[in-house]
Amino acid sequence: MIATPDDYSWFSRERFPEFADAYCFTYVRGLTLEEVVTRLGVRVEDCSRVTLDELIRRQTFGAVVVGDWVLLVEACSGLGVTKEIIVPLSAGTRLVSHFYLDVDDMDYFYWIDDGKIRFEFAHDEGYSHRIEDGRIQFMFRPHESYSEEMPDELAEILERIDSPVYSIAAPHRGPAFLLAERLTGITMTPQLLEESTYLCGVVPGSR
Repeated sequence: MIATPDDYSWFSRERFPEFADAYCFTYVRGLTLEEVVTRLGVRVEDCSRVTLDELIRRQTFGAVVVGDWVLLVEACSGLGVTKEIIVPLSAGTRLVSHFYLDVDDMDYFYWIDDGKIRFEFAHDEGYSHRIEDGRIQFMFRPHESYSEEMPDELAEILERIDSPVYSIAAPHRGPAFLLAERLTGITMTPQLLEESTYLCGVVPGSR
């Protein structure tokens, strides 16, 4: 079955009252928990194991292994969409992240392969690529940090995001979850968030 934005309607204020309004999810492929934490500049021995509720109260990052990926979950912080952090974190691998801050109605989404941005949503610019005349077109101003290769593998998702049924839906209302699922193979669920135990740490200088 093909997922739709409505499949992620469970991520709401009702179920996650202190989380849905300010969150960041970051997926990093092929690295261990220890490698991800070390790349963030955090000593593993300074980390602790916490539940989601504890992570939310601490307002810092938590990391958990999901298949071949490490998932970073943040409440009220946005390390996963800070370019100075995620570009080097993606070295030699793939990184996918999305962020939402309700107070500023701010969405961000990144897909980065080995330091090159393949796809982006910026709250003040929209999507870096769109379907026009049946083809994926790059909408941002060219820059050396962007890959020249067009992400054809996202064409189906982009078409559904801009479909008459789900016209121009804000990323946090489902499209960001769909894009992350397509790029990582991981379906975000309430159980994944609520039942995981996270390796929790604080990035130096982030507070």
